[in-house]
Amino acid sequence: MDSIRLNPLDAAWILTETRATPNHVGGLLVFQLPDDAPRDFLRRLMHDFRTYRGFVAPWNRRLKYAFTLNPVPEWIEDPAIDLEYHVRHAALPWPGGERELGELVGRLQSMPMDLSRPPWECTIIEGLEHGRFALFVKMHHSLIDGISGMRMLQQAMSPDPQKSLALPPFWSGPEAPKPARRAPAVPTMAGVMATAAQALRGQLHTVPQLVAAFGKMLRRIGEPGDGMALPFDAPLSVLNGRVREKRRFATQRFALERLRTLAKAADCTLNDLVLALCGGALRRFLLERDSLPDKPLTAGIPVSVRPKDDQGTGNAISFIVATLGTDIDDAAERLQAIRASVRHAKAHVQSLPRQAMMQYTVLLMTPTIVTLLGGIGGRTRPMFNVTISNVPGPEKPLYFRGARLEAIYPASIVTHGQALNITCQSYAGTMDFGYTGCHSSVPSLQKLAVYTADALAELEAALLPKPAPTQNRANSLFILRP
Repeated sequence: MDSIRLNPLDAAWILTETRATPNHVGGLLVFQLPDDAPRDFLRRLMHDFRTYRGFVAPWNRRLKYAFTLNPVPEWIEDPAIDLEYHVRHAALPWPGGERELGELVGRLQSMPMDLSRPPWECTIIEGLEHGRFALFVKMHHSLIDGISGMRMLQQAMSPDPQKSLALPPFWSGPEAPKPARRAPAVPTMAGVMATAAQALRGQLHTVPQLVAAFGKMLRRIGEPGDGMALPFDAPLSVLNGRVREKRRFATQRFALERLRTLAKAADCTLNDLVLALCGGALRRFLLERDSLPDKPLTAGIPVSVRPKDDQGTGNAISFIVATLGTDIDDAAERLQAIRASVRHAKAHVQSLPRQAMMQYTVLLMTPTIVTLLGGIGGRTRPMFNVTISNVPGPEKPLYFRGARLEAIYPASIVTHGQALNITCQSYAGTMDFGYTGCHSSVPSLQKLAVYTADALAELEAALLPKPAPTQNRANSLFILRP
């Protein structure tokens, strides 16, 4: 049986996992039942799911340790997968609303995964109001990243309702691309470190660019008005301490056309606008708790960046740190501060060659990984206050077994030092937000979703032309009298 060694990043997701900080991601998919759906539609779906015994990678992989003292496992194929464990059923007290659904998903997201099995679970959720049901699928981050996982879930659906009737579930669908084969080696921590050292030695020619990049950041310290947010310069906040096991989950969604109209009026990107909505919501949320730092919160933002010397067509993925402008009361001014900060951060990373950019990202992340491995995460200054991601999704409506997919809400990782994660995904003309938070550090998480909508309305009032007042002259001139 072939085995696949975990790369250093995937191994880190295993090594830093604790009961209080499980490292799995998930997706809440909400469906509208077909008009002609029988009363036992979900019972049939559950039975049908458990009959699909064919599995494709990565859903058929589980972890195995080569020997007792080896801290780094490898992936092997599991020949005996128990679908009664992986496919589950839950019901909300009817009529289940968004609050009840969020509470259930928060509980599901709180539970660590059994890493002796293939690390994924699928829960069919019934009892939603307005004739809806949901699937909540979670997967360990070492198995697959959230973006790839959501893409594989979407491949199990179709834009044609009729074609969707015969589609198998996601674990029996198209297989993930096979990783490049590697020379056989014992997967030990020493081997991982040796691989990393070899990669660093191969990039020695990027040292001058790395020194220049970090030197540029250091020179920015203490320069007011620059607009560039620095890693590890974030203020201490209630979002950045130790976390506990229980999770909260909340959702929000907006029409994409509404967001695009506002972004055009503000001369900013959709990403800038998403950050401004989150910044406005977090400012109000923390003000109500009397815990808003004087210094603005910062966000860590995964982005696709293309260096100036990179002529390739593939994606170059890194992350940037930008202000959320939570120290600014005026919504329009806050958006402009965020826009300037993001522009500075992108220009800084894009000025690096591709190889130097990769090493730059690794070096920035190393202190955070070390604090988690050393058990001091959440006790030191955070690299940034909150992670905010914006993931592009399918533009056309999708169907599964004739049921229309209404929304896709991502659920992500919460860990020591990062008690809140906000991830949004576009889908069929909407932007769907998923808020994952520590139950203790971020109470009343649903308020944050409501305040995001209020922040959007506030920006619209500040930046969009006011509608002309409607005149009702006829009613004032022609009054019918008895």
